[in-house]
Amino acid sequence: MIKAQVYESIREIDPAVWDALLDTRSLTFTHAFWAIVEESGLNDFQYRYVLFTDDDGQTVGQTTFYMVTTDIAIFAPQWLRRVLEKVRLVFPSFLKLKMLECGTPIILNSPPLVLHPDLALQDIIPVWHRTLQAYARRSRALVMVLRDFESEEAGWLHLLRGCGYHIVPGLPNTYLDVRWDTIDEYRDDLKSYYRSKINNHLRKNAQLQVRHDLVEDFASLADELCRQWLIVHERANEFQREVLTPAFYRELSLGLEGAAKVLRFFREDVFVGHALLLHDRDTLRWLYFGRAEPINDSLYLYVAQAVIETAINLKVRRLEMGLTTYSVKQDVGARLESIHFAIRCPWALLNPFFGLGYSLLNKPTKLENKMIFKSLRVKEG
Repeated sequence: MIKAQVYESIREIDPAVWDALLDTRSLTFTHAFWAIVEESGLNDFQYRYVLFTDDDGQTVGQTTFYMVTTDIAIFAPQWLRRVLEKVRLVFPSFLKLKMLECGTPIILNSPPLVLHPDLALQDIIPVWHRTLQAYARRSRALVMVLRDFESEEAGWLHLLRGCGYHIVPGLPNTYLDVRWDTIDEYRDDLKSYYRSKINNHLRKNAQLQVRHDLVEDFASLADELCRQWLIVHERANEFQREVLTPAFYRELSLGLEGAAKVLRFFREDVFVGHALLLHDRDTLRWLYFGRAEPINDSLYLYVAQAVIETAINLKVRRLEMGLTTYSVKQDVGARLESIHFAIRCPWALLNPFFGLGYSLLNKPTKLENKMIFKSLRVKEG
């Protein structure tokens, strides 16, 4: 019989025990990464950590979850967001609910549960569900969200349906599969329309003397980096959730031994923006973007090109470009990868209404892949 033990801090768990199952899984599952997240003080997240053990006491699985207040209509269409903004002038907490989310608050990890290779899904998913449900009920959370599942995890979603979860779409993730040895090879592979568009923006930035460099020790820049990120965050008209802190940047720089990197962007000698990156085994993750001024110019496309060049130079297999700003990311070659969540109410009598209610409130924009490379037809995500 599989048993589950819930811990209130990652520091209650021996790093060797926590990391034992990770093998080639993302660095963002590691004990070191979660210690950074805990120290960062993001929003009102309350983190919990679960170890699953068998009858012999051997660790056979691990996952994380957190309690957080979240907008249940986070993927609402624009017209509904405008309505909600007006309602929240009078009722600020309208449709903002206490939730239990299983996953990672600042990154997408599919699936969010790490298993021993000999353990069958059907043996652990019911235990996983019962553990989360019991905690959600004790905490009076109205919604349980298990996120994020990419297309390869269809088998997980099938089993979660059997536990009463509603499977709903989220915003797609974006990836660039890196198959070039130089940035020039990448640009030569673009169809002429997209190559001309990029070259035009690069010329504009060259005229403004925009340049960049890559740094791994950015702890001393934490306050300015966070300030730049907030400028972008406050102007976002798409998905918004976590609120970063200077401590997040500082701890990330100090805690991951060079895996976290910052691309700094300068106009002449003025520090005008940054991209926060994570070199995560064979993937480079573009985590966040920040800039010094809230203006519309060609900087973001220059940033995207610098990130792609960094991925090529690091010889990773793929570049994860994340959510939102899809038009730019697709124009530089990113493919879409569908994301689904499993949601349910902890109380069975109310659960049938949650799938319908969530679907009515949330309508993620439907996007299609573009075929921008001469050498490859992009597969549907």
